[in-house]
Amino acid sequence: MINKKKIIVVMPAYNAELTLERTVQEVDQEVVDGIILVDDNSTDRTIDKAKLLKIDRVIKHEKNKGYGANQKTCYQAALEDGADVVIMLHPDYQYSPKLVVAIASMIAYDQFDFVLASRILGKGALKGGMPYWKYVANRGLTFVENLLVGYKLSEYHTGYRGYSRKVLETIKVEQNSDDFVFDNQVIAQVLAAGFRIGEISCPARYEPESSSINFKRSVKYGLGVLLTGLQYFLHRTQIKKFSYLEPKQLLSSVEVK
Repeated sequence: MINKKKIIVVMPAYNAELTLERTVQEVDQEVVDGIILVDDNSTDRTIDKAKLLKIDRVIKHEKNKGYGANQKTCYQAALEDGADVVIMLHPDYQYSPKLVVAIASMIAYDQFDFVLASRILGKGALKGGMPYWKYVANRGLTFVENLLVGYKLSEYHTGYRGYSRKVLETIKVEQNSDDFVFDNQVIAQVLAAGFRIGEISCPARYEPESSSINFKRSVKYGLGVLLTGLQYFLHRTQIKKFSYLEPKQLLSSVEVK
């Protein structure tokens, strides 16, 4: 725990057999209260490997549902297990697991509600091997998104992030895409709900074993990102409202008469 807050790490996994052990070993389990892995029907031995490691809960999708759908299962399981802070860490070893405690602390000590680990702050992305075309696309999309949403983030595309329980109970993750644009929709929802967003610099590794989407899927993702930014712009300017950007109406205690 950190500041008496229960910390749970969730790992959305797909074909992570070769990198899972290194990732888990670098998570500080003296601070983290639990690790949940959701396997999206991998074709390798990810599940078998997970069962041999210090992972508290392993969930398997019986069919491949997609990256966004995997995260939906992750967050539901973490909330069911009583998490106060949830850290989403890819098990492909692209992001440094050693930053879990730092990210969790930013939330547990009530400085932020939602934290992004940015590969762009500093020189971590290109130094870590990010393909130059991906770096340029990342910077270009981030620039446009900052204009559309009226905010300033260094990166909208990181898959390493931390949530307070309140954030996950407030935003409508169930209405998001089951594909990669899920991550971008979450940021739009967090902004729309008025939560505090923090960023932390994170080194990244691009190795053959690390997961990466191809150019065709990257284009599809980029178009989805631009659409999300446009929807947020229309929503915040009240030109058009979008249901997924509206926070849930959390029920308070009501006197029964």
